Amino acid sequence: MMARAIVLARRGLYTTDPNPRVGCVLVQDGEIVGEGFHRRAGEPHAERNAIEAAGERARGATAYVTLEPCCHYGRTPPCTDGLLAAGVARVVVGMEDPNPMVRGKGLGRLRAAGVEVTTGVLEADARALNPGFEQRMRGGLPYVRCKLAASLDGRTAMASGESKWITSADARRDVHRLRARSSAVITGIGTVLADDPHMNVRLDPEEFAALWPDELPRQPLRVVVDSRLRMPSDARMLSLPGATLIATCEESPKAIARANAVGAEVRVFPPDPQDRVDLHLLLCYLAEREINEVLIEAGPTLAGAAMDLGLVDELVLYLAPHLMGDAARGLFHLPGLERMEQRLGLQIRDLRRVGPDLRLTLCPARGLASGGD
Repeated sequence: MMARAIVLARRGLYTTDPNPRVGCVLVQDGEIVGEGFHRRAGEPHAERNAIEAAGERARGATAYVTLEPCCHYGRTPPCTDGLLAAGVARVVVGMEDPNPMVRGKGLGRLRAAGVEVTTGVLEADARALNPGFEQRMRGGLPYVRCKLAASLDGRTAMASGESKWITSADARRDVHRLRARSSAVITGIGTVLADDPHMNVRLDPEEFAALWPDELPRQPLRVVVDSRLRMPSDARMLSLPGATLIATCEESPKAIARANAVGAEVRVFPPDPQDRVDLHLLLCYLAEREINEVLIEAGPTLAGAAMDLGLVDELVLYLAPHLMGDAARGLFHLPGLERMEQRLGLQIRDLRRVGPDLRLTLCPARGLASGGD
């Protein structure tokens, strides 16, 4: 039943921001009598949708919920109150809510009212639903994915800069799904000047409706790291639906006004030791804006800086089955790595085919994994 609740929660994958994705199943005598999931912030939570579907059959039922029910008033009333009013006898929870306003308090409220509570059921799967929400609540930072596409020999563009297209149409569609689940997409000014990218979600409406019939793809916040505020006023992304934020160190009122005039929001950050936008401060700011998941799609300089600073939680690498030669451009700019012990270790979480390409999902290792020669 918890597995079913997790499947339901995934139906809110692209729409719940800044709230977590949550699913709920109500069971009476081994039969599902109601189920629901959270669709959008401000709309009823999963528990209340399941209670509404169950009606009077919710009394005496067991509720399977992927996340601890909330116990405070936000955009909607507390779910603990809804469960108690419905007469639910038992609540089974996937994981505790990391929100300090809820953490353990919702479970305590239920227990105090005589409801039997079980926790930690399929907890790893429940956590995987909301890596950004949990990280933002516990550590004040969004969850950061870095997406890269390369040839089999690790090249992202020819020496001339030509890079369209390294990977297949299947891989590019997969990237748009990554964008659709992200709260923000970050790129660098170098990519903007070289490629003039859209940085938006472009999914075939019929395909999207077949996969996610209850959702509409939203546009993530586009973020351009532009230390010197060189953003072209005719950049394509500025004319598209959705917001564009320019993160800069440039404090010139004229330059800022020029960017504002074409629809960009500008945020000035203190420079890092290299006189560039401090990426850690940028991510802290995005977390303050309730950004849960960030996707970095950038060239080797910005991607390398994020990796070097330990800001990347997950690396998604698409590998195309061709070779581009040693004169082509590499994945990361990581100066200063001269000895084997300085390598940045990675652990493979997932490996699968996407069309003719390979998609590797990796996470930074806590120290380089040991192994033989």
